[in-house]
Amino acid sequence: MQNNNHDIQMVDLQKQYVKIQDEIDNAILHVVHSTNFINGTEVNQFASNLSSYLGVSYVIPCANGTDALQIALMSLNLVPGDEIIIPSFTYVATAEVIGLLKLKPVMVDVNEDNFNLNISEIENAITVKTKAIVPVHLFGQCADMEQILEIAEKHNLFVIEDAAQAMGAVFENKNGIKKKAGTIGHIGCTSFFPSKNLGCYGDGGAIFTDDKNLAEKIKMIANHGQEKKYVHKFIGVNSRLDTIQASILNIKLKYLDQQNEQRLKAADLYNRLLSNVTGIKVPTREFYTSHVFHQYTIRVKHYKRDSLKKYLEKNSIPSMIYYPVPLSEQEAFKGIGKIMGDLPVTSSLCSSVLSLPMHPELTESEQVFICETIKSFFYNELL
Repeated sequence: MQNNNHDIQMVDLQKQYVKIQDEIDNAILHVVHSTNFINGTEVNQFASNLSSYLGVSYVIPCANGTDALQIALMSLNLVPGDEIIIPSFTYVATAEVIGLLKLKPVMVDVNEDNFNLNISEIENAITVKTKAIVPVHLFGQCADMEQILEIAEKHNLFVIEDAAQAMGAVFENKNGIKKKAGTIGHIGCTSFFPSKNLGCYGDGGAIFTDDKNLAEKIKMIANHGQEKKYVHKFIGVNSRLDTIQASILNIKLKYLDQQNEQRLKAADLYNRLLSNVTGIKVPTREFYTSHVFHQYTIRVKHYKRDSLKKYLEKNSIPSMIYYPVPLSEQEAFKGIGKIMGDLPVTSSLCSSVLSLPMHPELTESEQVFICETIKSFFYNELL
């Protein structure tokens, strides 16, 4: 096959920047001229803007998404040995912060179709030491938060949402009430890593809650545990979103819904082009949540995933495996984590998932080429 689109990107941050270059440049220059690089007015503006967008009472910006998760856990008065239920199929940060705080990550299996926490596995994992559930809204759609909250209420557990991959996704409960990802549980966390749907030009993160007391404590923890300057009420951390990143996020937030719509349009085209390819399964979309397609992740059948990835590379098409090694098999968690069963779905996903290029600037011709290349791979396999 011939690639007439020589520069297909997994995420094209350059094209994204060019579209809003003047606004971004002006925002950055304004901060540089003001010299208020830490805790400038743009940080509070962004917190207010994001609070309005999400429909949540309090937004506390911080340095990155990993810090957001750690600070959220630090606000809950947990003690070493307390257990936190997490999905086994997720990025390491979700479990890493639990280990850092000397808590115990309890890894449960996920659903084969939507990659999110398997509800039926959560109850089996609860013990007297269980204190919280951390659902991860993986690849862009919400976990089944209604059922998770019911379980949490029954067992008096906190729910901390890891919404880093689902900014802008909307969850709808059986009563028709809609809430954005990260605003449904007790605390929500996100990352503004550059490749995220809402990303800055460095590291950044935020924590959300409707609970005033939790918000005040989270804000203090993120700022050295300070109640007021030089008065430290808690052991805290130094985790803040710098003013330049906040200024960039203020611009990019205005375009988030539009860009998520472009991602959805690209996902719809992928579905049409790939739905009849017998060697793969396209992503499932759940009825109770919108999907913002942080990743477009297919499952490749018959152990052909690695071969397909190499074939795509030969044709100058990038792809990524999220995630090749389960948390339960990572050396870092030996003796720290608690594994619930054999995690068969997680094992299967780690050997079969493949994420294709996905971003708002993806063109139809690029997608056609990607999908024709995938089809040619399976055609050649049959010869």
